Amino acid sequence: MGRIKLQSGIKVIEEEPEECGTSESYRATIVCMINAEAGTVLAVMRRNVRWGVHYMSGDDQLEDSLIQSLKTLRKQIFSWQNPWHTINPALYLQPFLDVIRSDETGAPITGVALLSVYKILTLDVIDENTVNVEDAMQSVVDAVTGCRFEVTDPASEEVVLMRILQVLLACMKSKASVMLSNQHVCTVVNTCFRIVHQAGSKSELLQRISRHTMHELIRFIFSHLPDVENTNQALVDGVATVKQESGELGNDYALGSTQMENGNCNSELGGQASSVRFGSDASTGLAAIEENAIGAGRGKDALPFDLHLMTLPYGMPCMVEIFHFLCSLLNVAEHIGKGPRSNTIAFYEDVPLFALGLINSAIELGGPSIHCQPRLLSLIQDELFSNLMQFDLSTSPLILSMVCSIALNLYHHLRTELKLQLEAFFSFVILRLAQSRYGASYQQQEVAMEALVDFCRQKTFMVEMYANLDCDMTCNNVFEDLINLLSKSAIPMDCPLSSMHVLALDGLIAVIQGIVGRIGNGSDGSEPAPVNIDEYTSFWTAKCDSYSDPNQWVPFIRRRKHIKRRLMVGADHFNRDPKKGLEFLQGTHLLPEKLNPQSVACFLRYTSGLDKNLIGDFLGSHDEFSIQVLHEFAQTFDFEDMSLDNALRLLLETFRLPGESQKIQRVLEAFSERYYEQSSQVLANKDAALLLSYSLILLNTDRHNAQVKKKMTEEDFIRNNRRINGGNDLPREFLSELYHSICKNEIRTTPEQGFGIPEMTPSRWIDLMHKSKRTAPFILSDSRADLDRDMFAIMSGPTVDAISVVFDHAELEDIYQTCIDGYLAVAKISACHHLVDVLDAVVVSLCKFTTLLNPSSVEESVLAFGDDARAMMATVTVFTIANRYGDYIRTGWRNILDCVLRLYKLGLLPARVASDAAEESELSADPVHGKTISNSLPSVHMQSMETPRRYTGLMGRFSQFLALDIEEPRSQPTEQLAAHQRTLQTIQECHVGSIFTESKFLQAESLWELAQALILAAGHPQKGNSLPEDEDTAVICLELLITITLNNRDRILLLWQGVYEHIANIVQSTVMPCSLVEKAVFGLLRICQRLLPYKENLAEELLRSLQLVLKLDARVADAYCEQITQEVGRLVKANAAHIRSLMGWRTITSLLSITARHPDAAEAGFDALFFIMCDGSHLLPANYVLCVDAARQFAESRVGQAERSVCAVDLMGDSVSCLARWSQDAKEAMGEESAKLSEDIGEMWLRLVQGLRKVCLDQREEVRNRSLLSLQKCLTGVDGIKLPHDLWLQCFDLVIFTMLDDLHEIAQGHQYNYRNMEGTLVIAVKLLSKVFLQLLPEIAQLTTFCKLWVGVLSRMEKYLKVKVKGKKNEILQETVPELLKNTLLVMKSWGVLVQRSASGGDSLWELTWVHVNSIAPSLQAEVFPDQGQEQSLHKLDETGYVPSNEPVHAECAAGTGG
Repeated sequence: MGRIKLQSGIKVIEEEPEECGTSESYRATIVCMINAEAGTVLAVMRRNVRWGVHYMSGDDQLEDSLIQSLKTLRKQIFSWQNPWHTINPALYLQPFLDVIRSDETGAPITGVALLSVYKILTLDVIDENTVNVEDAMQSVVDAVTGCRFEVTDPASEEVVLMRILQVLLACMKSKASVMLSNQHVCTVVNTCFRIVHQAGSKSELLQRISRHTMHELIRFIFSHLPDVENTNQALVDGVATVKQESGELGNDYALGSTQMENGNCNSELGGQASSVRFGSDASTGLAAIEENAIGAGRGKDALPFDLHLMTLPYGMPCMVEIFHFLCSLLNVAEHIGKGPRSNTIAFYEDVPLFALGLINSAIELGGPSIHCQPRLLSLIQDELFSNLMQFDLSTSPLILSMVCSIALNLYHHLRTELKLQLEAFFSFVILRLAQSRYGASYQQQEVAMEALVDFCRQKTFMVEMYANLDCDMTCNNVFEDLINLLSKSAIPMDCPLSSMHVLALDGLIAVIQGIVGRIGNGSDGSEPAPVNIDEYTSFWTAKCDSYSDPNQWVPFIRRRKHIKRRLMVGADHFNRDPKKGLEFLQGTHLLPEKLNPQSVACFLRYTSGLDKNLIGDFLGSHDEFSIQVLHEFAQTFDFEDMSLDNALRLLLETFRLPGESQKIQRVLEAFSERYYEQSSQVLANKDAALLLSYSLILLNTDRHNAQVKKKMTEEDFIRNNRRINGGNDLPREFLSELYHSICKNEIRTTPEQGFGIPEMTPSRWIDLMHKSKRTAPFILSDSRADLDRDMFAIMSGPTVDAISVVFDHAELEDIYQTCIDGYLAVAKISACHHLVDVLDAVVVSLCKFTTLLNPSSVEESVLAFGDDARAMMATVTVFTIANRYGDYIRTGWRNILDCVLRLYKLGLLPARVASDAAEESELSADPVHGKTISNSLPSVHMQSMETPRRYTGLMGRFSQFLALDIEEPRSQPTEQLAAHQRTLQTIQECHVGSIFTESKFLQAESLWELAQALILAAGHPQKGNSLPEDEDTAVICLELLITITLNNRDRILLLWQGVYEHIANIVQSTVMPCSLVEKAVFGLLRICQRLLPYKENLAEELLRSLQLVLKLDARVADAYCEQITQEVGRLVKANAAHIRSLMGWRTITSLLSITARHPDAAEAGFDALFFIMCDGSHLLPANYVLCVDAARQFAESRVGQAERSVCAVDLMGDSVSCLARWSQDAKEAMGEESAKLSEDIGEMWLRLVQGLRKVCLDQREEVRNRSLLSLQKCLTGVDGIKLPHDLWLQCFDLVIFTMLDDLHEIAQGHQYNYRNMEGTLVIAVKLLSKVFLQLLPEIAQLTTFCKLWVGVLSRMEKYLKVKVKGKKNEILQETVPELLKNTLLVMKSWGVLVQRSASGGDSLWELTWVHVNSIAPSLQAEVFPDQGQEQSLHKLDETGYVPSNEPVHAECAAGTGG
């Protein structure tokens, strides 16, 4: 068990002639080489007088056995014919080994013999299949490690030592090395180590070779660790150590003894005796650890292997022995006194550094397999790490660097087994050495920081620290501590930026980049569900069901982290008032409603941040509950295998021992009871533990209190503790050890408060090892991002601060780029996890570095910006973040807009930077009468990014210099031009416009914040006062606001209220034309144009907003009337079908009506109205009256040519067809709505004819006459419209009669502005006749017919007698009688006008002829030629068409007055 498995890949020497090992040529080569080596050794030996003299004894010539054996080998070797692997290696190795062993040979001879053995071993002629290979290999090791030689000169001695190293290394690397036993491997390593020691006083070459050989040995041995079988069954306790075993096997095994010496034999050179001891100079170099040689006693905790295992082929036993030996070298400095040393490397650095290098090599090669070797793993967990912990502030940077390398290797290979050890390493080593406040030198800080950054570059390191330690309530917040360390170390405090600061920043960014690499793996970025604690559970000992399933351990540790945070809050409450603190914890369900001692004890024991004075007072209280808590508190400690003083130290590190004697007694009683339970080997009872604890407290006070002058001696202490152990004395050695421990290391009864970093003490380490047996398993992190949000929330603030400060202090572009990478990574994570506050902080930080917000002149700012790499990089970055992660920017938009506005004022942005992407055609403004609507900003801001702006200042003068070819030095202007070009290129890379044109992809909340930021940046204009600079800012902000509004039509409800109020504020406060109000008005119109087709639910609101245009100041309205009208026209043409409400059409027609009398706008306004009314395609019941009224205003308007008015009249007249169509539709559709529509149609028709009546009075003849004809059309062309009789009567009274009367009055009034009124009057009277005759069948039956008829007759009479310009018109004189005659004939044919009896009094007949006779007396005879007046009256009575009742006559009578 525990041995190396034979490698199947090792070639076996076969007997076939094809194999090189058995071929004749190969055999001859080996034989010749061995023969030559034997000859070489003989030749060197013969050079010495001792070996060159022949001794005679009688007749026989005798030779030394060494020479005889070599000669015998040369004699026999050529006779060997068997396959080489069947030849015993001892036959050809032993002669050389005898020479090496001999103490009579000098250094040159021994060196040659060692070289011969080395050559044989490197030929690979010996492998595991060779006969007797095991004995042969062990003989080689025994001979070489037991090498004796006579030293003749230092150089020869060093050669021999080098040869020994070569041979031992060759033995280990030989194929047959697997046959070496554990003991022999230990001996090999021990021998090499002794030579390393010897080399301390030798040449630098030997030092380096010996150390290199030692490294090679360790690397080779531990490289076989994966091949070693598990040794769980091979460990036994209570047997002798290897040191003892080596004594049984022979002194040659124990290199730590004095057996390896060369001075036993004197050389008789020069008549002087020379004696050199191999292994002397114990005061130098590594000699001081002689007692720690491999196999030596390792203390009470050692578990050595038995003798049998050490004699088996090597494997785990020797590896454990070697590793333990290397670990023991780490604390050798404690046992070494200072003195002169020949080694150039200081001893306190040399020994541990050498050992650490060997340990690191062993872990590098065997690390992954240590999991399967419990004994080796235990050494690493305890002895190695406890020794690593001892390297404090006095440690050299070289050692510290190696310690950190070992820790990194252990993290990679064994972190699942080293949870608490890693916590201790970072808490007690890294955090202490990386901060100057603990006394670390700059070099130590740098090494510690480099190591920490290396850890940070491991992608899973910080996640695992957070999951395993920060989320464990009994562990330190290592993740938070390391992040705080890195962030603080990255910030220079009253000093220039150094490599340390940049290194710390690299660590932070490495952690951030690790989080970036996990984005999208297992997390959607949303905030995890909050942890709710509804009731108390015993969470201190809770375990997760599966630490390998993220679906289980992630919620579990999140809950524990939440509890840990709440406990910290509870600790704060406790420190202010213990009683209220416990009540708070009960209220948050972290303690049970009814307190129990165990839960309170756990809170006091494991919660960090508690005031240790308060804990001591609480535990020392005399009430029953506190006493119970005290005993439960003591039960949380594990004092097993811990000395009494260390146990007491551990206890008193958790609280301050109260000052009252009764409290002290209660505390020590609980402690003694617990200690006796676990460590009863020496103490007879708990009373003995109590008394001895008191004694230790007294001794501690006596020895470490400056006020005590006479100190207690060891004898005093022993005497004071007589007969306390159940009436017997305690062992003197036991008490002596306690005494010296207290004298050397004070027990602090006042432990450190707060969150400082204490030192690792033996008691703490023992407690850690006990705790490691109970701690939760180590959670291995994969590429999932389950905890990244929680981690980033903790580290984002310090990280952004650190990046910002380094960016501010840096001067090199590579550091700038590092900071920029950090900013972008933080922004990406913030966006992924929806941490808007962090992203805002990044934006704010970056905007400070753009220098765009610094007040300075335009030219200075542009040139300075172009020369400032940091500013340009910051600018590009801030806009990159805005474009990529704008969804999660909130208040940061304000800072971004400040930069945008500054760039705009500097002329570095195009005027249309925010042009609506969907309307590329609008980029070029429409020329209207030589004016440009959209381009109203100062020309200085209209520069494109492709063409540098022409400056009037320095740059302009420079251009003039070039143009005039002035011979001035051009270096400075050229640099300025290059800076300007860099500036423009940088701004182009920013893609500023994309922020606004792509705003449709922003989340709603971010979009709203952007809009609010624009409104805020624009400011609030005050009535009548706008500064030009403020106006420019307000204009660009308004343009951008309109752009994002247009690009977010689907979310217009989100933006509309703010946009409308902003525009309204501008419109209502402006009294003079300016760019701002122009942008506001036309922006509003564009919004309506673009959004009406898509937002029916907002159409009314949009159209109502256009009423703002009606509220413009008269001067402003007049300046932009034409353009406004054009935009309204476009709106109508594009969206007429989407305007359905009365309010909307009222706004539109009001805007159009206003233009009727505006010289520039009338054409556009009428064009829009014509579009609406032409063919009636866009006329609706909702807009009919409004459009007719607007058309009337255009008809009456005298602006422009009369043709427009005529066309407007035609529109009015043609619109009657719409009424007919709607009426027909209403007839077909039954219901209340159709009845209402029919009624409305009548009203619309009446408004139409009333409107035409007004136009009929126009001064222009063509308009007047066309209006009359259109009115006639509307009055006579209503067959499809069902109009009630009373509406017709209203029409006659309000329209026809009024129109006739007004025309008559105009004609009579000698109005010279009215030309050719005669023709108008003729048309008018004809209209009267036609309308009357058309309506005659319907109105003849009305009771008011008589009145209506009289009104018609009276108007004809007036027109017959009218004098135009003082004379009667001949046409009228002819037309009126003719029309009257025709009317009478029609009435006669319809039976309306007939004679009735004379008894009726005033009647229709009589009234008719009264008026007719005054017009044309002859008409009666013409119309009724066959009847006289009486007959006619008689006939009328008989027919009875018109009843002869009083009302009729009354109406007729009344009608005569018309």
